[in-house]
Amino acid sequence: MFKIENIKILLKRSYRSKVAENYFFMTFLQVAGILISLILYPYIIRTLGKEAYGTYIFIASNISFLSLFIGFGFSLPALKKISLNQNDNNIKSQTVSEVLTSQIILCLFCAIFLAVLTVFIPFVRANKILYFIIFLSTLGGILFPSWYFQGIQKMKFVTYVNLALRLLTIPLIFIFIKSPADLLKYTIIVSGLSFSGGIFTFFYLQIKENIKIRFISIKTLKSVFADALPFFWTSTIDTLKHESITFIIGTFFNMSSVALYDLANKIISIPRYIIYNINSALFPNVMKNHTLDRIKKIMKTERLLSVVVITIIVVFGYWAVLLLGGRNMIGAYPIVVIQSITIFTWLIVGCYLNFIFIPHNKYNLVLKTKLVEIISLMFLQAISILFFNNILYLVVSLVLSELLETLYCYLIVKKNKLI
Repeated sequence: MFKIENIKILLKRSYRSKVAENYFFMTFLQVAGILISLILYPYIIRTLGKEAYGTYIFIASNISFLSLFIGFGFSLPALKKISLNQNDNNIKSQTVSEVLTSQIILCLFCAIFLAVLTVFIPFVRANKILYFIIFLSTLGGILFPSWYFQGIQKMKFVTYVNLALRLLTIPLIFIFIKSPADLLKYTIIVSGLSFSGGIFTFFYLQIKENIKIRFISIKTLKSVFADALPFFWTSTIDTLKHESITFIIGTFFNMSSVALYDLANKIISIPRYIIYNINSALFPNVMKNHTLDRIKKIMKTERLLSVVVITIIVVFGYWAVLLLGGRNMIGAYPIVVIQSITIFTWLIVGCYLNFIFIPHNKYNLVLKTKLVEIISLMFLQAISILFFNNILYLVVSLVLSELLETLYCYLIVKKNKLI
């Protein structure tokens, strides 16, 4: 009875803790969003068709490169500032204003660049309306700084807003999407709701959080860009890593293959986000209470957890593909099996970056780690394209590059005696 009571007390304290709450809402938001996508997926893939839906995924993948440039790695340095100054409203206002101003400037450059692409690239010109509507969701992301709420450990707000918007997509899609000709309507629904969430959050920050948003001079922003630059290169490599395969498949294969790869990604996303958010939720707390013993225990636990999750994916992945896409999409299952290995690499590399390199201000190691990964990925992808006419080899190249990244992190930590 004594042990049972201790367990009850421990669970109660864990529930009340900010780390547990932050993790719960971050994970619940992403898992709920993915579940909603999976609920809608059978209807969307059968209504729009693989070709039209693949076109949407391909364009969204292209826009993600512009989103990457706009984000510029500002979120992690800003998250660190907010985490360490949760009760200082002046610093929080300054940080939000710096990031917002910087991203608006970059967004204007990207809008001009996209307009230029419509002139010179036939595919972009033929789908320019889709490109600009999807680009609108990027502006919504600027006005919705999730990193701020993560830093003050109030992910509850982010969860409520995003979940409400995603739930709203369900009736809208069932009402307005009836055939492949409705691809434009589908794009307007998804991007329009994202933009609306950004507008709402922009005013919420000023009214409820008392954040004083103002434009910052470009001269002042130099230090902001300097701090974010290492993380920009890191984000660039991450985006190139994940979106390059979609781009290559869409360019060298077909849009139906893009749809297969997208389905595999959706299935992998649920377990990946459930466990990956452990590191994100722990980050503010670990920054305040950073001990090497604690880091070692976290890494050991996450290694065991990843093995369990990979096993579950391999066993049940086939039925997940069959349920969501039908036999017409069964080609996604081998991709799911291969990609399941990234559960392990995401977790362990996340530990190295968030809990070892960043707390020790080893930002250069963060960049070097990602360079190892992207260089190996490009080399392996080139071999796949030249010698193998199969998208599975592209997915294998992604997994191998992440395993090499994990090995590099281990070796560099051991060499520099960071643990």
